[in-house]
Amino acid sequence: MTCKDTEKVRSQEWRPDSYSWISLCLCTLYVHSLDFRVNVFLRCSVYNAGSAGPAHRAEIEGDTMEYTEVMTALKELSNPEAVKGMAGFGINPEFAYGVSIPALRNLARKCRKNGLLAENLWDSGIHEARILATMIADWQSLSEEQMESWAGDFNSWDLCDQCCNNLFRKSRFAHQKAVQWTERDEEFVKRAGFVLMACLAVHDKQAPDSTFAEYLGIIEREAHDTRNFVKKAVNWALRQIGKRHAGLHALAVDAAQKIGRSESKAARWVASDALRELTSAAVRARLGV
Repeated sequence: MTCKDTEKVRSQEWRPDSYSWISLCLCTLYVHSLDFRVNVFLRCSVYNAGSAGPAHRAEIEGDTMEYTEVMTALKELSNPEAVKGMAGFGINPEFAYGVSIPALRNLARKCRKNGLLAENLWDSGIHEARILATMIADWQSLSEEQMESWAGDFNSWDLCDQCCNNLFRKSRFAHQKAVQWTERDEEFVKRAGFVLMACLAVHDKQAPDSTFAEYLGIIEREAHDTRNFVKKAVNWALRQIGKRHAGLHALAVDAAQKIGRSESKAARWVASDALRELTSAAVRARLGV
């Protein structure tokens, strides 16, 4: 059919014979069929991209652009006054924006789980970007090497604690690292070992009592560490284990009493502060002891 024929059809000046009419119908069917196949292809492409895992979505959409968007959002949420006050709370203000934890959690919900983005955020070196990374990293794919690498970058207690509570405690290596890191010399890596003990005492409902009894022995061994951020984590682990249930409460109180007889001033503080809570009426009533 020529263009002239088409114009006749539109102007109704042309009356098709049977052959021309059949040709027109076949052309129409072909065009609709082609349009259908293109639409199916596009829908499948969109579906496959949207149903990909978080890491694969980052590759499809462009991880760099997503990273840039998140960093821009962090800068927009920055609070210079908060940065000035961070040092007063023992937080390293270097490379910090002063973004609050609630704001970071809200941003994390928008990012969803994204391992590639988490690694990029961590590598930025920005304090709040690293905390955000602990919120969106995929704990199921977390490797032992990554845990060691991130722990080695800890430079403040809040980054250490957020990483342990948001991410590390969920890893299959959590109990292993809790023990190993208490033997390390680096202040915040050692702290991480005891923070993990505290977090696991609260969240790991399946761990046997023998695991926490072992932790109490490590707490007794390391309670003499005079560094502020270590001794506070030792104390935290002791208290959380003692509050897990009545059986461990008795073991924790006994451990605290042993630590309290030490000549170390740091150890005596760990013991007295822990006993103050563990022997309080509120804790005893909750545990029925």
